[in-house]
Amino acid sequence: MVKRLIAIGLMGLSATVAVAQEAPKAALPPEIARSGTIKVAIVPNYPPMEFKDPATGQLTGFDVDLGDALGKTLGVKLAWQETSFDQMMPALSTGRVDMILSGMTDLATRHETATFVDYLRSGPQFFVRKARAGELKDMTSLCGKKAGASRRTSFPREIAAWSEQNCKDNPVVFVGTEGSADARTQLKQGRIDAAVQGNETLPYVMGLEPDTYLALGTPIALQYTGIAIPVKETGLQQAMAGALDALIADGTYKALLEKWKLTENGVDKAVINGGK
Repeated sequence: MVKRLIAIGLMGLSATVAVAQEAPKAALPPEIARSGTIKVAIVPNYPPMEFKDPATGQLTGFDVDLGDALGKTLGVKLAWQETSFDQMMPALSTGRVDMILSGMTDLATRHETATFVDYLRSGPQFFVRKARAGELKDMTSLCGKKAGASRRTSFPREIAAWSEQNCKDNPVVFVGTEGSADARTQLKQGRIDAAVQGNETLPYVMGLEPDTYLALGTPIALQYTGIAIPVKETGLQQAMAGALDALIADGTYKALLEKWKLTENGVDKAVINGGK
């Protein structure tokens, strides 16, 4: 009798899990459900989020793994479309892609075009060459120094706000770069004193180049990284949020965070438009 009750209980649990897994699929827009494909914009130059494997030339990174896992949960395939950062939002607006999954920061200024399903916490952080650790000991030692970051992100504004609050009459001098890789190159060449990029990327980058960089202090702002989906596509938004919650519940999400050294940046559940 006890065994039978346990079996019935397990069957009930399995049925509940099955229903929970089917709910995100049911929210998919009909055209995507029919085609079985979601077109996704990506810019593979931001390790460990997305980049090209040097050995194979294949797309890899946390976002790629997460996207593929989301697709599997929804019973669809993700068709990755490589593009430039500047072209991602226009591609979303014109329907050339269904969504963006490429380490994009959820900003309130982007909410007119896209709704974000946030899947990671992050924040811009200063880092310097380790060889200058004796000189640049903390964040305030950067006052009056040159700090570089991608000009296409929110980092310039956040660096300026931090500088105004902490450096008074000796502000940080901002140097715009073409991306995080360019900022690191300029840092190593001595053209800037510090660089800024998302703290979610630093452990991986520092692991690739041991004893090269030193992170200073803590992130200067709190941000969310999200999947950008057209505002009108509420079904796809619901499907992605449900699929992400399913991956969090079954441990897949945690395993991917550990694989890419992002355990400090995880979220407990999908967040919609958490950006400020």
